[in-house]
Amino acid sequence: MTLQLYNSYSRQIEAFQPLDEGKVRMYHCGPTVYKRPHIGNYRSFLFADLLRRLFDSMGYDVVQVMNITDVGHLVDDADDGEDKMLKQARQEKLTPWQIVDKVCAEFFADLHALAVRPAHHYPRATDHIPEMVKMVQKLIASKHAYRVGDNVYFDVHSFPKYGQLSGNRIDELDAGARLEVNEEKKHPADFALWKSDPSHLMKWETVFGEHGFPGWHIECSAMSMKYLGQSFDIHTGGEDNVFPHHECEIAQSEGATGKRFVKHWLHTKFLQVDGGKMSKSLGNVWSLDDLEERGFSPLDYRFLIMRGHYRTQLNFTWDALRGAAEARKNLLDWRGRLQAAARTSDSACRADAAPDVVEAKQKFAPAITEAVEKFDAAIADDLNTSEAVAAVFGLRNAFMQDAFVGANAQNALDFLDRVDDLFALFPTNGDDAEGLSDADVEALLAERVNAREQKDWPRADEIRDQLQIAGIVIEDKSGSVHWHRS
Repeated sequence: MTLQLYNSYSRQIEAFQPLDEGKVRMYHCGPTVYKRPHIGNYRSFLFADLLRRLFDSMGYDVVQVMNITDVGHLVDDADDGEDKMLKQARQEKLTPWQIVDKVCAEFFADLHALAVRPAHHYPRATDHIPEMVKMVQKLIASKHAYRVGDNVYFDVHSFPKYGQLSGNRIDELDAGARLEVNEEKKHPADFALWKSDPSHLMKWETVFGEHGFPGWHIECSAMSMKYLGQSFDIHTGGEDNVFPHHECEIAQSEGATGKRFVKHWLHTKFLQVDGGKMSKSLGNVWSLDDLEERGFSPLDYRFLIMRGHYRTQLNFTWDALRGAAEARKNLLDWRGRLQAAARTSDSACRADAAPDVVEAKQKFAPAITEAVEKFDAAIADDLNTSEAVAAVFGLRNAFMQDAFVGANAQNALDFLDRVDDLFALFPTNGDDAEGLSDADVEALLAERVNAREQKDWPRADEIRDQLQIAGIVIEDKSGSVHWHRS
C-alpha cells in the first residue's frame, strides 16, 4: 500500500513520494540541552524513530538528522531576553558547555533506554556557526534580511508565503500581543537571524561584530541543508514548533535558496499529564528515571506512546502507563508461547500431514493474513498506530483462545517480529535478567527433569526459581515440559 501522511503545510493527507527515488532524507527538531528532556519531549522523538524504522523496513536509503540546540534558544522562544543555556548555567553554577555535556549524556542515555535507533547525524549548533553566518549573508544580499548595528533580522514582508504553515497573518501579529516590542525591527513579526550581546557567554567574532550569536531559527536551516541538501523529504517536530520556529525556518531557507525547503511537514500533538500541562508547580514534570523508580520500563512508556496516533491528544497518567505495561507484558508472554510452540512444544506440529495440524493451519492462516493486512493498512494510513496495535491484539486473542497453535506459531511469530521491528516493544536477549540463552534454558530444564526423577526436590525447586527469576515460564503438561520467556 502507498504510505499516506498528513502534511501540516498543505493541511491534507498526501501520498508519500520521496524527492529522490529510493532515498528518504529527514530532519527532526531535537532538544535544547539546557535541562534533561522530560517524557513530554520524547513523544516527538519517538515519532521520529517510528518514521526511521518504517522507512528502514520499506527498504529506503535513509539519512536522518536530529539537531542539538546548545545556543541561541531564548526563554519564551523570543528574540530578546535570556538564553536558556545561560540561565540554567547560572542556576547550576556551571559553564554553558558543562551544561551541554551533562544534558547530552542524559539525552543519549534516554534514547538508548527507549530503544531509539541512532540518527545518522546529531549536529550541534555551536559547531556550525560558519554555515549560519554564510546563510545570513545570503539573506542580506537577497534583500530578505537587514542589519541594524550588529543585529540582523529577517524581513517577513519580503516572503509572501510567510504564515502558510501556521495560518498566521502578518497583519495580525501585533507587537505587545504575541510579539515583543523591539524598535529596531521594521515589523514586530521580523525575527532575529543574528544577535549581538557583549555579556553573552557564548559568542563569536564574525563579519557582524565581535560579540554575536545565532538566532534559534537559523540554526536548523543551516544544519539541515548541510546534511540533507537545500530540499529534503520530511521535517518533524512537536506542535509547539509550528510557530514561530518552523514558520521562520521555511521563510529563511526558501529566501536563501529560492527552492522548496521541505516536502512533508509532520507534527505531533502535546503529551498532556493528568489532563493538563506539565508544570513544576504541579510537580508532574516526569523523567524516565521517575518512571523506573515506580517500577516501569522505558519500553512501557514507548508502548504507551505507540498506542496513540501521533496527531491525537494523548494524556499521560500512571494508570494509563500501568495499562500499557500490562499490555506489553501480554505481548511478551504471547511471543514466548509462540517461540516455544515453534521450537519444541508438540511433536505433532512437525507432522504436516496430521489431521489436527491441517485443521489448525486452515483455521489460523487466514487470521494471520488478516492481521498482517490490517496492520499494514493502518500504518500506511498516516501511521495509525492505534489501529495497528488493535490488529496485533486481535490476532493474539484468537491464538490464546485455542489450545493448539503450534502449526501456525512460526508465521505468527514472523508477524510479531515485524511489529517489534517497527514498535521496539521487546528487550533484546542481551537485556534478559540472567542472560540465559535458549540452550542454557534447555540444559537447566533437562537437569530439573533428572532431579525430579531422582526425587531431589530441593535442586528441582532451585532450578525452577532460577528460571523464574530469569523470566522463564515453565508449564508441565501431560508428561512434557513447555517453556517460554515472560
